[in-house]
Amino acid sequence: MECRQCATPLDRPGDYCLVCHTANADAVVLELGRERATVTCIADEAVVGERTITTTPEDGASDGDEAAVVELRNFAGLIADEVRRKRPDEVYVTGERAVIDAVRGQLHNEFYRVEGEAPVQRVLDRQGEPALEVVEAAPAEKLGGSHSTLIGGRAGQRAVQTVAGHPHVKKVIPGPIDAGGSGSRTGVRAKATRADANGNVRVLIRDGSSVQENRVVTTAGDRELGEHVRADLNEALVEAELQEE
Repeated sequence: MECRQCATPLDRPGDYCLVCHTANADAVVLELGRERATVTCIADEAVVGERTITTTPEDGASDGDEAAVVELRNFAGLIADEVRRKRPDEVYVTGERAVIDAVRGQLHNEFYRVEGEAPVQRVLDRQGEPALEVVEAAPAEKLGGSHSTLIGGRAGQRAVQTVAGHPHVKKVIPGPIDAGGSGSRTGVRAKATRADANGNVRVLIRDGSSVQENRVVTTAGDRELGEHVRADLNEALVEAELQEE
């Protein structure tokens, strides 16, 4: 493949051109398995390159073993290096959370979750559409509504702060606390529900038998984009240990 600006031959399809300083990949899609990753480059609304990276996890090693940690870090490093070669505007990701977290830790790019059995095609279908607006306000500035009490003490506050910290969340509006439910779980749990037609979601925070519904206004304009935001929020709540995987 040649650079689309100066026609200099590129080492790999979609690579950033170091001669004229032009990006040749608009987006990269990462399909991340524990042993195999696929990096797909998209430019001008078409796939221009695909590269597969593999690893061999340590036999019998647990996730906390040093050998396993080093192996995963090296695997993530190879994936991250491939993304750096492209310098894309957008990075879409799907796959195993441990690998996603390891790759995210080595890149400065914002990751966009993509769901479904054909992630590359889903990204292609969205190419050319405007990117979601990023809200720069601090999480505390996004809290609103008439109900100021949050369920679950510090853990509940952490759940709301996690949601409000998402770049595509405009506002979080806590609702009243319903203490009349039934629940056997102990501790605070939170989950974002399916997006509505306007791309907004609701985050349910449970503490024992009590539940609080929080309305979350996002920058997504439709249900499909709202589902991407919902997936991101649930991933963040898992990372914050406020939701089961």
